[in-house]
Amino acid sequence: MTVKEADRAAVVLAVLERRLKQREAAERLGLSVRQVKRLAKRLRERGAAGMASRRRGAPSNRAFGEEARREALRLVRERYADFGPTFAAEKLSEEHGLSLSRETLRKWMAEEGLWRPKRRREARVHQSRPRRARVGELVQVDGSPHDWFEGRGPRCSLIVFIDDATSRLLALRFFRSETTQAYMETLRDHLAAHGRPVALYSDRHSVFRVNRKDGEDAPTQFTRALKTLDIEPIHASTPQAKGRVERANLTLQDRLVKEMRLRGIDGIEAANSYLPEFMADFNRRFAAAPRDAEDAHRPVLHGAEELDLILCEHHVRKLSRNLTFKFERREFQLVGEGKGRRLRGAAVTVCKGFGGAASVLLKGRRLAFRVLAEGGAAVAVAGEKDVRDRVDEAKAAQAARPDWKPAPDHPWRRPFKPACAAA
Repeated sequence: MTVKEADRAAVVLAVLERRLKQREAAERLGLSVRQVKRLAKRLRERGAAGMASRRRGAPSNRAFGEEARREALRLVRERYADFGPTFAAEKLSEEHGLSLSRETLRKWMAEEGLWRPKRRREARVHQSRPRRARVGELVQVDGSPHDWFEGRGPRCSLIVFIDDATSRLLALRFFRSETTQAYMETLRDHLAAHGRPVALYSDRHSVFRVNRKDGEDAPTQFTRALKTLDIEPIHASTPQAKGRVERANLTLQDRLVKEMRLRGIDGIEAANSYLPEFMADFNRRFAAAPRDAEDAHRPVLHGAEELDLILCEHHVRKLSRNLTFKFERREFQLVGEGKGRRLRGAAVTVCKGFGGAASVLLKGRRLAFRVLAEGGAAVAVAGEKDVRDRVDEAKAAQAARPDWKPAPDHPWRRPFKPACAAA
C-alpha cells in the first residue's frame, strides 16, 4: 500500500467504528459519500488489502498495442533512423498519423537500440543575459558552414539572422561560403521583410571586424554598410555571448538537414526556395513571446537604387590631372565634366556591385565614365573559410581539361632573360 492508501484506510476504519460520519470522511478524503460507502464495504470484506488499487500491475487502458509499436519502429528504421525521438515523433504524427509522445517513442527506440541516450558533459557556467524586450532591438547573426546536403550537393554555408527577444528566425540564406556578399544579400532580405533593426550582434569574423596591431579597428565593407543604414554593429567576445544563434545553428544542422533529405533537396537554389516554409514552421514551434509587443524595427529610408549602392563594395580612388583612375587592373576616365579642373585630385568612391557592375560617386552624385584600358584579371584573395571552395573549384576545372597545356608562345613558356643580359 502507498502512504495515500494507508491514510485512506485509517479514515474509512474510523467510519466503520462509528468515530466519524460518512459525510465528514468524504469531505476529508475529497470523495463522494457513495465512494466512501464502497471503500467501507471493501475494508470490511477484504481488510487493509482492499484499499490498494486493483489496477496496480495491470496495463494502462491508454497503452499502445504491440502492432502500433512495431509499425512505429518500422517507420523509424526505414525513414528516420538518425532522427532524435522528439523530431521522429513529430514526423510520425505529421506524415503517418501516429500520435505518440516523444517519451514513449524514446523508450521504444532505446529498447530497440535505435537511440542511445547522450551523456551530457558538465557545462561551463556562463552568466546568462536576459532577452531584449522587443523584436528587432538586437539581431544575432552568424554563418554555419556544414555538409547541408549530406554529400548530395556541394558543401556550403547558411547565413542565419535570429531575433534575440524571441529566438525567431528572421532571415536564412545558403551561399557557397561565408563572405561579405553573403551577409549583405541576407541583410537586404531582412530589410525587405522586417525593416532596420537597432543593432546586429556578430562574432569577430573578418567580414565584421579587422583587428590591427596598433589596437585600432579598421571598418569593413559590411560595417560601413551598417553605419550608413544607422544599424549599430556589436561584436561578441566569445561564442557563448551570442548563444541564441549558436544553439539555433545546432538545431538547424539537425532538423533542416533531415527536412531537405526527406524532400530530396540537393542544391543551393532549391534549398533557398524551401527556406521560407521551413522558417515559418520553425518559428511556430520554437519562437518565444516578447516581453513588449511593440516592434523595434524601423522603416528603410533608402530606395532600391540607393540600397544597391550601399550594399556593395566601396573603394576610394584619386583622380589624375586628366580625370582618370585605375581600379582592378582597368583604367577609367570621367566623361561629360567639361575641362574638369575642379575635379583634379578629387577622391571618388567606386561602388562595385557583386555582379561586377561599377558606379562612381562624388559627394553622393553619380559621375559618368568610360573604360580606357582593360588589364588581366587579378587573382582573388581568399579568406580562411573560402580556401576549401577555391580548391574544389580548381579541381573541377582541371578535371574538365586533363590534356590541356600552355601554347608555345604563352608567357609561362618564354625563356627568362635577366635584365643585365638585355642591357
